[in-house]
Amino acid sequence: MTVSQVDLENYLDEALPAEEMSFIEGVLRGNARLLAELSIIIARRDSGVHSLGEIWRRHRLTCPSRDQLGSFLMGAIEPAQADYIRFHLETVGCRVCQANREDLERRSADQPQAAESRRRKYFQSSAGFLSRK
Repeated sequence: MTVSQVDLENYLDEALPAEEMSFIEGVLRGNARLLAELSIIIARRDSGVHSLGEIWRRHRLTCPSRDQLGSFLMGAIEPAQADYIRFHLETVGCRVCQANREDLERRSADQPQAAESRRRKYFQSSAGFLSRK
């Protein structure tokens, strides 16, 4: 597999599947020409010269917000928006949004235990203030 400029751009944006990211990283370690090309892309980005596509990807304009992802997970979102989020997660495979979803799912699973622990601590810290009538 050859590594194109688009591949390098996507590598910088972390917009590739993990296997492709690892492959490109391995190729970069032993290829001075690709490293030079990557340096040129980074310098161009740092100088403020951006294409519309770069701006779109860098600012993740197609990504749902964390609030929208949370609403999606709770099933409290409009069907059309839910379809888009599902498409974004499953078909596009946005790794940032997948990580956000996994974090929200993990927090949701931990929430009952955390709430009980918090409730117990509140009770223990205020037990001396309760009147015995």
